[in-house]
Amino acid sequence: MIHRRQFLRFAAAGAGSLLLAPHIVFANVATERRFVFIIQRGAADGLNTVVPYADPAYAGLRGDLAIDPATALKLDGTFALHSSLAELAKMYSAKQALFVQAVASPYRDRSHFDGQNVLETGGVNPYQLKDGWLNRLVSLMPKSRGDAIAFAPTIPLALRGSAEVTSYAPSNLKDADDDLLTRVSTLYDADPQLHALWSEAMQARGLADQQKAGQSPQDVGRTAATFLGRADGPRIAMIETNGWDTHSAQAGRLGNQLRGLDALIGALRDGLGDNWNQTTVFVATEFGRTAAANGTQGTDHGTASAAMVVGGAVKGGRILSDWPGLSAKALYEGRDLAPTLDLDALIATVAAESLHLDPELTMRTLFPDRPFNKALSGLISA
Repeated sequence: MIHRRQFLRFAAAGAGSLLLAPHIVFANVATERRFVFIIQRGAADGLNTVVPYADPAYAGLRGDLAIDPATALKLDGTFALHSSLAELAKMYSAKQALFVQAVASPYRDRSHFDGQNVLETGGVNPYQLKDGWLNRLVSLMPKSRGDAIAFAPTIPLALRGSAEVTSYAPSNLKDADDDLLTRVSTLYDADPQLHALWSEAMQARGLADQQKAGQSPQDVGRTAATFLGRADGPRIAMIETNGWDTHSAQAGRLGNQLRGLDALIGALRDGLGDNWNQTTVFVATEFGRTAAANGTQGTDHGTASAAMVVGGAVKGGRILSDWPGLSAKALYEGRDLAPTLDLDALIATVAAESLHLDPELTMRTLFPDRPFNKALSGLISA
């Protein structure tokens, strides 16, 4: 026998969405600003994303994997973007994107699971904290708007915690017919708890249907824009991207990954329209990859990587980096790009400036016991 609440969940999934809204109390955001965190799961190769083409050691370390400066999208006299990032290059030219090199979380080992745990919780060590920094960010804001939302099948660790959040992900299951949806709606009309849950699910379904939500990067970007663009919609979102672990055949795989990321952010920008001017998108990965290519035309787990800060509110058109170089003496443990900027402090500064929060309070709340870096201020317009 299927319990009524179980049936509600099955019906919602069959309606073409996986919506997890266990509570109807909203975590509200008293701002028109939007903040989107995109995680690159798998340790994205920052050296072939924001390419240090002028570093004398780069081409030798990367061999056949080295990005040809002639095809890369030049940012300045030292760095260039991978050619798959055409939209992000346009945003950089429009001063709506800045790129950060040689950045890392406190994590210094090479496990994806542990690295992602540190990145998402904001702890110093894996499994030190149980909730996520993005959920704690929600807790800093007054309540007046909709839930923070994750575009993922389940709530990612960064968004788990005491603040109420929800998630949406398109499903491959066949859509439920209208008659079934009407019957379920009638069934729950008199139930104050389940009626609210069902109404929330149907609202999300309707918004997704407007965009014919699918799973391509463009679809995800357009769908995210639909939710974030609503006057009463969420103001914080997280988007998960997978497939960045490029141990072999990296050239083609990384190109495809970056092309998808570029399309996703481009669709988000286009879908948000004027709201893009009040939006910040932060892109980060758990750690970088080795400076040298391996024997299978790939790279292995490393340390420092690149991050991106993109949006109409960003003071872009620049590279943020205390570049350590790629000489043998400069490499971390003789193999990795050395970290010179703290990813935690960067996240806290960008989030605080994006949402008009006190930066030091934001740092203490999101990343307890980690040092605040005042020098990182001024990344987002007031």
